[in-house]
Order: sequence, then C-alpha cells, then structure tokens
Amino acid sequence: MTTKHHIFLVEDDLSFGAVLKSYLEINDYIVTWVDDGKLALNKFRSDTYHICILDVMLPNIDGFTIGTEIRKLNKDIPMVFLTAKTLKEDILKGYNVGADDYITKPFDTEVLLCKIQAIIKRQSAQPEPEKVHFSVGSYQFDSKLRSIVRDGVKQKLSPKEADLLKLLCQNKNELLSRETALRKIWGEDGYFTARSMDVFITKLRKYLKDDPNIEIKNIHGSGFLLEVKP
Repeated sequence: MTTKHHIFLVEDDLSFGAVLKSYLEINDYIVTWVDDGKLALNKFRSDTYHICILDVMLPNIDGFTIGTEIRKLNKDIPMVFLTAKTLKEDILKGYNVGADDYITKPFDTEVLLCKIQAIIKRQSAQPEPEKVHFSVGSYQFDSKLRSIVRDGVKQKLSPKEADLLKLLCQNKNELLSRETALRKIWGEDGYFTARSMDVFITKLRKYLKDDPNIEIKNIHGSGFLLEVKP
C-alpha cells in the first residue's frame, strides 16, 4: 500500500484555497489547509508533512516569514511559494528563505501538480545516510568515532586507519583493489602511498588479531580482502 503524501497548504483566498485543496485531494494527496498566516505555525507543529505550499501575501503573517520559521522547525521539508508578485527581488527572497520552487499567480494547477510530483520524487531519490556502524567478527567498528570495541575494550584509530577499515568492511569478503583504496583515501596511486597503505594494513591486522575468524588477506598484485568467517 502506497503512503499518501501530506501537503501543508497556506492560502487566504477562500475560493481558490478550496478549489486547490480539492484538486490536490483528487490527485491522491492529503491536504491540511490554513487560511490565516497567524494560525500556520501552530498547525504545522501539530502534524507531519511532506511538502509546504505557501501563499506569500497573507493576513497577519506573510508567507516568507512563515517559511523562515518552518525552516527553523524542519530544515529539509520542501517549500513552494505562491504569489502574484513577479519582481525579481521577491522571487530571490523566496529562494533565499529556502524555497524549492516559486510559482506566480495565475497558474495552471496541472503545472503545480507536476512540480509537486518532481519535488517529492527528488526527495525520495536521495540516498540513505551512509552506514557508520559495522560488525567485524566479534568487534564493533564505529567509523565516525574511529573506534573498534571487543569485550568492552576500545581501540582508537587514526583517520586513515578508520577510512581503510571502513572500505574493507564495505567490501567484506570481496576484493578491495589497491587502486580504489589509494585513490579514495590518499588521492593518488603511487609507490610511496602504496607502501604507506601496507603499513596501515599491518596495523589493522594487529588491532583485529584477537579474533581468529578475521583475516585481512593480501591478494598479490590486486589488493586486499577482509575475510570474516561465520
């Protein structure tokens, strides 16, 4: 079952607001509509939304101010501003507030719908946060804190040691080529950087030596393989 996206709509024109709300709902969105700027922030705090559509010219509190306050509450939620203003300064102000798009009235509702769909698609396509915690045999490795822990004993790693172990973990039981590791961590594939990496591999083997099921193998002429036996 597909989850419906929840739109937060702030529009003071009662006729237009009602039509736009109905149109979006017909197109399978959930819409919470507020027609007064002074009510908007409390309403926004009361629920979870996927996108905001904010009219700029509102009674009591304008859309730019609302957008600025929403950004303080949620730095990632997409925002689209609706306005009759066409001055470049106003458009730039909208983008400076953090707008994902800016639509001048009058506009075609189908165009707005396409813009909403494009924004939500971009949001959904964003990569998940990079993994920082890894289980390596009986060790727990935190690449962000640069530490490995086994039986309550913690070993701190240098930045390059942590980067190298992270690459090995990401390719666990698979070949990690020397060239890939050197370019990602050292920025170049040269003789002296290769010798430096060999030193770090030796250090990692020492750190992981208490678990006989872990072995960092040197695949001659190709790279390294972090083998973790079940």
